[in-house]
Amino acid sequence: MRRGTVVYALSAIVAASHLASHTCLAADGACSPFLKSAMSPDHNTFNVYLNGQWRGSSSGKLLSIIAPHNETEIFRVQACTQDEIDVAFDAARTAQKAWGRTPLWKRAQLLRNAAASMRENAEAIAQVITDEVAKPSKAALSEVLRSADLLEFTAEEGVRIGGELALSDAFAGEKRNKLALVQRVPLGVIVAIPPYNYPLNLAVSKVGPALMAGNSMVMKPPSAGAVTGLVGIAAVFHAAGCPPGLLNVVTGKGSEIGDYLTQHKYAQGVTFTGGNTGLRVARGAAMIPLQMELGGKDPALVLPDADIPAAASAIVKGAFSFSGQRCTAVKVVYVIEDDDEVSRQLVPLILDKVKKLKIGQPWDEDVEITAVIDGKSAAWIKSLVEDAVALGAKMELPESEEWKQEGNLIHPVVLTGVKEGMRLVHEEQFGPVLPIV
Repeated sequence: MRRGTVVYALSAIVAASHLASHTCLAADGACSPFLKSAMSPDHNTFNVYLNGQWRGSSSGKLLSIIAPHNETEIFRVQACTQDEIDVAFDAARTAQKAWGRTPLWKRAQLLRNAAASMRENAEAIAQVITDEVAKPSKAALSEVLRSADLLEFTAEEGVRIGGELALSDAFAGEKRNKLALVQRVPLGVIVAIPPYNYPLNLAVSKVGPALMAGNSMVMKPPSAGAVTGLVGIAAVFHAAGCPPGLLNVVTGKGSEIGDYLTQHKYAQGVTFTGGNTGLRVARGAAMIPLQMELGGKDPALVLPDADIPAAASAIVKGAFSFSGQRCTAVKVVYVIEDDDEVSRQLVPLILDKVKKLKIGQPWDEDVEITAVIDGKSAAWIKSLVEDAVALGAKMELPESEEWKQEGNLIHPVVLTGVKEGMRLVHEEQFGPVLPIV
């Protein structure tokens, strides 16, 4: 019965994103009991998940979730206070004591239950991802199914967590007459902060392993992608039978509660995915384990003996998937050659494939290029391109065409003649722009 309720609840969320007013999740205002418990009386506003319960924030403040494709408000979430963060940590500390003693097979069962719930509601969760971060519908659904796979994989591998027997004679002067038993134990309460570009998959990659290892969690989803965290993680694990307090999902501005989370006296580990904010997290956190996945400038190297057509296909896919908003996207191409022969073959092939990329709205069939996450990101991407062009780089565009930007929708572009000294060589664009050196 609970499972059927979740299907209705998450499906109702889908309806919200396509209503002009975005004020209610159903035309008649009807919601399931499960959904009502997760939301405030304003049916477009989501509560936080603390100690196994959905609740509003005492701050009385809400954060707007803005759709990247048209910059309109689609959802609202709570702006948590520091006192509410304390509640989350207290609940997590209490729950972790029992969870750390829970047999591995029972921990694995929770993850498998969550994976089943995620699959059962895959289309609804995918729609939320599409609405929040403008991810193409097909890619969003793939992310949900891949996340369920990851939970099951974690459950399967997690039951193999073992210890180690070490002999004493590795040290000079010791005899082979002692055994040391090494056992893996939970750290305690883990703070998880996933990014907006894969708001479900990169949350699962933090939550699944941490819970399987016997830890409890306080998770803050990204502001752009917050409802995905509440629906795809909190609601799914709640339906899976997650013990109260084991997983807490809070929302709010990173500038207001981010430091308090990562520097909390009861935080015993931090897992963070993002950009330069990671430096702040690392500097401010106590002497606790940190797992950081930050930005980069991932190069594709094309050597003289490369299969040029294969290289061109791989580069375009790597550079422009999800509009280039990926930590592992190809950010720059280096062509290694003594003459221009490799470039003469490679560049036209890349340009031909880029011209065929489908540009449009995230729900369009087979669309590949959609709006980037917000206006700030769009302005950043544009500034890097303008800097490169001002210093001599060339935008490779069809004759008489100009580089287009429609709101946050940036059309893909390839730049040649890129050289050292241009910001685009060293700074991460995180958008549909490919510089070739």
